[in-house]
Amino acid sequence: MTAPESIAEHRKEDGPPLLDVSMHLHTPASPAVGTVVGSERCTRAKSHAFVRHISIDVSGTSIAGVIRPGQSFGIIPPGTDEQGRPHKLRLYSIASPTRGEDGAGNVIATTVKRTIDEHWESHRLFLGVASNYLCDLQIGDKVSLTGPNGKRFVLPKDPSSHDFTFFATGTGIAPFRGMIIDLLESGARSKVSLVMGVPNANDLLYHDDLTNLAARHPNFTYIPTLSREHQPDGSPPAYVQQRLSTHRQILEPGLCSDRGLIYICGLAGMELGIFQQLARILPPQHLDAYLKIDPEARSCIDTWERRMIHKQVSPTRRIFTEVY
Repeated sequence: MTAPESIAEHRKEDGPPLLDVSMHLHTPASPAVGTVVGSERCTRAKSHAFVRHISIDVSGTSIAGVIRPGQSFGIIPPGTDEQGRPHKLRLYSIASPTRGEDGAGNVIATTVKRTIDEHWESHRLFLGVASNYLCDLQIGDKVSLTGPNGKRFVLPKDPSSHDFTFFATGTGIAPFRGMIIDLLESGARSKVSLVMGVPNANDLLYHDDLTNLAARHPNFTYIPTLSREHQPDGSPPAYVQQRLSTHRQILEPGLCSDRGLIYICGLAGMELGIFQQLARILPPQHLDAYLKIDPEARSCIDTWERRMIHKQVSPTRRIFTEVY
């Protein structure tokens, strides 16, 4: 189906001016060489997932001091695949603020979940090549990196002119860790809200750090959300999009402001749910700032499907998505 003219035209509208970022300073042909200086498990012992916060010293490379939250770097695992070809490059989001883990931009970090699965037909164990390579690295090991990559999923040039609502699931928290630290340390008076979704409490990433940041910064609201067990306050399991209703009094003022921006990172399944909830709770004049909706789709919000995104339901330039 061809997108209505009004929606197609709106895609061309400019959003807020974004940070100027460097791109592709190191390529697979001339990678940066970093040194692993930290590897800490993010999930608790009883979590079903293995997630690590991996810190890499990139001092002396072109990446040092220039990579921004929301960007990514590339990893090419050593060795070859089953066909004897070199492994393909994989991208990993920066989890560090602009100042890096060391305060000088020389140490960058990422958040990596080990991929461990079973082939459906052969029922043989499958291990993700790049994720397990990174998680197996030891302090002092060398690693080749490319990048930076990405220029759309970053903060605006003037963050103080905006309020921010972040939605993350799992390792989708990585870019927001850096963005939130940048925003809070900049002194900007922006309202910043983070809705973080995971199955169980043991899966929460950076939970203690985010809780401490919320305690120290009145303009930052942290909303952990568990989908497979009751919340710490006893309320029932929920998905991130449901927080737009359960925490409407907290989130709606920022969303209904001309300053509001929305960032979404993590599993692709949450994107549609967030759009549906926005359509249900926001007054039309504020909803139109985030979504351009075909008139026919407005009458059947409950039956929206993912294939409708960018066709009958199109996010404006005030929504930033990085989903997989």
